[in-house]
Amino acid sequence: MNNTSSYIYLGLEWITRFAYLNLLWVLFSLLGGVLFGFYPATTSMFAICREWLKGNTDLPLFTSFWEFYKKDFLKSNLLGLFITVILLLIALDIFYIQASPNELLDWTYIPLFAFMLIFTFFLFYLFPSFVHYDIKVPSVIKNAFLLMLVNPPATAVIIFCLVPLFFIMRLFPALAIIFGGSLYAFLTTWMAMHAIEKTHKKASRPEESLP
Repeated sequence: MNNTSSYIYLGLEWITRFAYLNLLWVLFSLLGGVLFGFYPATTSMFAICREWLKGNTDLPLFTSFWEFYKKDFLKSNLLGLFITVILLLIALDIFYIQASPNELLDWTYIPLFAFMLIFTFFLFYLFPSFVHYDIKVPSVIKNAFLLMLVNPPATAVIIFCLVPLFFIMRLFPALAIIFGGSLYAFLTTWMAMHAIEKTHKKASRPEESLP
């Protein structure tokens, strides 16, 4: 009975943590007027998830979130500018295709869809790379792209986890409001950290000597 109570308490504790982290993400996004607050709040949320996965589960959430938010405010908005430009280009391409004659639609959607898919996979690693490496934004972008290329199994696991989560939250929209951002950040950070660790081990492995 004691073990059962402990598991229930632990489960409720983590539910509260995820809900609180999601609330902080929303509030700090609004604090920056959304336009300048969304990306710092997002990188802060991923930084908290990284700390949890490292075993720092008892860190003060509000104070830690605020510290990450202040520390990377400019850098995360620079990253956000890159993401926003790409999203605007995608939106313009979609608008252009829809305004084009029907005979062009069959083949123009294919490369655009492929690019959107690759960009989505790239985003899985972008924010975890941002909070993991203390490097400039262009290097973060390069590292995230390379991680995506060399870790297709991790990408597949992320998709495997996110697809059912998406359908569950479609059925219960309240869950998306309470946990949507924090659960996404935790799952992608979890797999991205495994991918980073695996990549580092491969890079540091000594080459076998030739006979």
